[in-house]
Amino acid sequence: MADILSSRTAPAHGISGEDVIGHPVWTELKEAVETVRPWQLKDGSIDFEAEDAPSRTDAAQAVDRVAAAVDRLTALLPHDAAYHHALAADLRRWADEGFGVPDFLDSLLAFRPAADRTDGRRHVVVFPMYTQNGNPDRNLEAVALRVMWPEWIAELERTRYDNPQFVPIVFEDFTPGYDTDSAVLFPETVAVRKPPASWSWGAIFCDREAARFRVVTEAAVDILGLDLPPEAARLVSDQALAQQTYMLWDMIHDRTHSHGDLPFDPFMIKQRAPFWMYGLEELRCDLTSFRAAVELQAEGHPMGLGVQYAILFDRLFRFPVTGARVRNYDGLGGQLLFSYLHKHDAVRWTDNTLHIDWERAPQVTNQLCEEIETLYRDGIDRPKLVHWFAAYDLVASYLSPHPGSVWAKGPDALDLSLPPRKLVDDVLADEFPLSMFYEALSRKLRDTIASTKGITGSGAGFKFEIADTQQA
Repeated sequence: MADILSSRTAPAHGISGEDVIGHPVWTELKEAVETVRPWQLKDGSIDFEAEDAPSRTDAAQAVDRVAAAVDRLTALLPHDAAYHHALAADLRRWADEGFGVPDFLDSLLAFRPAADRTDGRRHVVVFPMYTQNGNPDRNLEAVALRVMWPEWIAELERTRYDNPQFVPIVFEDFTPGYDTDSAVLFPETVAVRKPPASWSWGAIFCDREAARFRVVTEAAVDILGLDLPPEAARLVSDQALAQQTYMLWDMIHDRTHSHGDLPFDPFMIKQRAPFWMYGLEELRCDLTSFRAAVELQAEGHPMGLGVQYAILFDRLFRFPVTGARVRNYDGLGGQLLFSYLHKHDAVRWTDNTLHIDWERAPQVTNQLCEEIETLYRDGIDRPKLVHWFAAYDLVASYLSPHPGSVWAKGPDALDLSLPPRKLVDDVLADEFPLSMFYEALSRKLRDTIASTKGITGSGAGFKFEIADTQQA
């Protein structure tokens, strides 16, 4: 890969990360939030009858310290003044009403980071929320973060991949709910009295995604003896480049959930479906991003090739062996991609060494994308259960179902008098177990994957821009 990035200290738009996380008010805010967190129940409320519960006075004082710190932050982050005002009001109302289930809808609606995605802009976010792939409880959390929005990504979003709600971010600091595997900040996770009709933003921590990718890929490449092209090796070794790459991948992936021939709600919100349906949807979005990256590369865009490598390596190495095997739909998508590439001679595991045909792999990956798109297009004319079986057949063509699977025996083995959502109960927790290849890889990568919990990127305070491609 040519030198496509140049780095320099970023103009901080009046505030730097060090100004926030190095300021006494941030320390005060974190300490106050971390005082409140252990008192909260799963739903975010505080039970004053519980053992080790605080007094109402102590709880009120701690929450008031949080609100006071938020008020003081406005001087550092004036662009968030409306949000800070609403947040302090929500905090104090929660205390005044007796610390029941929190309702932070007013402050959530006031926080609109997608409205001005200025590159380098800092935010401090405080909400009672669970963290996806992290803490399942609605604890009070505080996160200091920075927006990534260089001109090259802004131009692509404006001209090709419109996604006005997407906000790529990096960590500055956080409370314990983000000392986990969570790499997203989504409004859906916040405790509110009722969800609004629609959400206006969704944020991805590109630094955590990139850092996790680099650590796991480096270990997998060493274990499998894979010979990387120079451009791929550079991506794995360069955190700044990897963050930029993930920003582009995530932007295209996110918008794909609402683009294409969709036979169902693209996010499958409040639907009950077999987990392979979610796996195919996530894989479809990744493979659509891959195809877009192939097109960008063909046009000479310097980020196109890196996105292809990132998708292949994360899907082939990290996703299949990360997390529990219970309805692991991202793991299933990675297994499917590997098997598809292997059965179409784009990947070979020979003499205990992994070989990838770098010319054939993009063609075969795009071919799988086309198969999934055909499934979706045909699904528009199918009843839900028929579509589920067609999707099962696609997956089972490449992955062996569990020998005890009822679904693998076909429709005659199921009680079709039941509604489809009830038939989901017959899906095994691990309907498509790991192959022997992935069982072995899982054991060897287990400690590496565990080590990435809470990981963040490096290079805070820097801005990375694509250099002129003719000079690169």
